[in-house]
Amino acid sequence: MPIPLRVAITVQTVAVFLTPISAGLLLTTPSGHTLHSATAYTLFIVAVLHVLTAVLVWRPGGGSPKPILPAAVFLGLTLAQVFLGIAHVTAVHVPLGVLLFGFSLVQLMRIRPAREVPDAAAA
Repeated sequence: MPIPLRVAITVQTVAVFLTPISAGLLLTTPSGHTLHSATAYTLFIVAVLHVLTAVLVWRPGGGSPKPILPAAVFLGLTLAQVFLGIAHVTAVHVPLGVLLFGFSLVQLMRIRPAREVPDAAAA
């Protein structure tokens, strides 16, 4: 997988990891709302950049179009997450946040380079 996509998915995973931490601060500190809002919008911007990176790696870069679909799905779910948060629909907002984190972790695990297996005949 190209390096720009690795960076995009890694940053996305870090951003989605920090969002529930700021949600905890939302519940415990007066300025928590501002911080949670900032991390949520940061995650949205990172998701948009992830889609853009996937398209640029594919079209001008000559790479595979396969990474575009998961990036676009993540962006759509993130957009839904932002709207649910603004509407204070926590019954869906919280589980969707967990789904986003899991989805991003799956994407992160898929970008790891395959380890070379030693050849038994060469040993």
